[in-house]
Amino acid sequence: MTTAPSPTANEAPRTPAPSPTRSTWATLRPLVLRLHFYAGLLVAPFLLVAALTGLLYAASFQAEKIVYDHELTVPVGDRKLPVSAQVAAARKAHPEGTVAAVRPSPEPDATTRVMLSGVPGVDPGHTLAVFVDPYTATVRGALEQYGSSGALPLRTWIDEFHRDLHLGETGRLYSELAASWLWVIAGGGLALWFSRRRSLRKVRGTTGRRRTLGLHGGVGVWAAAGFVFLSATGLTWSAHAGANIGELRAALGQETPSVSAAAGGDHAGHGTAGAATGDAAHAAGLDEVLAAARAEGLGDPVEIVPPADAASAYVVQQIQRSWPEKQDSVAVDPATGEVTDVLRFADYPVLAKLTRWGIDLHTGSLFGPVNQLALMALALALILLVLWGYRMWWQRGRGSAFGRPIPRGAWQQVPPYVLVPLLAVIAVLGYFVPLFGIPLAAFLAVDIVLGEIAYRRGRRTREDGTTTAA
Repeated sequence: MTTAPSPTANEAPRTPAPSPTRSTWATLRPLVLRLHFYAGLLVAPFLLVAALTGLLYAASFQAEKIVYDHELTVPVGDRKLPVSAQVAAARKAHPEGTVAAVRPSPEPDATTRVMLSGVPGVDPGHTLAVFVDPYTATVRGALEQYGSSGALPLRTWIDEFHRDLHLGETGRLYSELAASWLWVIAGGGLALWFSRRRSLRKVRGTTGRRRTLGLHGGVGVWAAAGFVFLSATGLTWSAHAGANIGELRAALGQETPSVSAAAGGDHAGHGTAGAATGDAAHAAGLDEVLAAARAEGLGDPVEIVPPADAASAYVVQQIQRSWPEKQDSVAVDPATGEVTDVLRFADYPVLAKLTRWGIDLHTGSLFGPVNQLALMALALALILLVLWGYRMWWQRGRGSAFGRPIPRGAWQQVPPYVLVPLLAVIAVLGYFVPLFGIPLAAFLAVDIVLGEIAYRRGRRTREDGTTTAA
């Protein structure tokens, strides 16, 4: 009787044909295992960098308060001076550029920030923040500031390091790739862990690869929901997937609205003024504008943006990113001091609210230090999972001498009624999240080529062995 030749060491074993009685998960599990293994192996370096830089960013909020304590805080005085007097003091010390925005002191011991744009030596996308003592109008210092969160140089440097490794638009591909695959790897790991028998999940009393697997899986289960959240929110402001998400929100009418900055009550849909044209005087000054906003219920912290041109109004917006969010805004006519438009955060579309909350939770602003500690814990968990994942790969070995490799051809087991919808979903996801779709297509192409090479090499070896034996 003739027996079929067994696979050689040079040929990776192929997954056996599916049995008609096998469950859907039984046919999907090898495919999920293979995707989780190879995606984790190849994407893990990007995830590790994202976790390390994210850990630094989560800690940067508290570090910023310590490093820039002199600029940010002042002794509490008896009475705060008018905002206009504080701005005048800032302009006397720094006459360069133009006033882009003013953030009056939000706390008794906090300074007022006067942001100047067009300042020589300052990045065009940044402003120069001049810090003024609200009680004495003494200028406490000036620092470059970035973004609506008011990040100062330390946090700005770490933020850009996390986002693009200081490589510009090209560097953003790394963080988008990490965000595009984190949810896939986390979801696959979760499914694989709960599909194992309970007895195989324990860590205590185990050694070697099984212990590493227990640690990897146990921590991964607890952190999976956080990883999926970080992945989803990170994609919302990524370069490619973020643009697609923005277009989808626009098509659904879920864009973030803005108060009309047209003076004289023209609500034709002008956007919020982005920068001031200068320090020209208006009939209604900063103090009157702030008083009008207070009368509409806009409490601290707020930001005042001067008119962009002669046809525009002042815009006053709440900028509290901690819970509860304060994002109401009003437009004030510079000629009369009357409020011409009001926008409440409560009236934002649902997706706009979720986006705002998601971004602030992702960046550690929504729940303050507790939020930041949770992000640091997730970052540490991801670092450990990557290290344990590589350790398991080392313990398993890359060839048959160290352990059985993960079999190829797992997709052939999946029934057509599952495979076809699955491919359709993957195609849609690949379109909206290109740094998921393109690498996945590359993985499949390389895997198919390597599988065919290994199969032909093994077949040639078997034929040579048969000829020699004959």
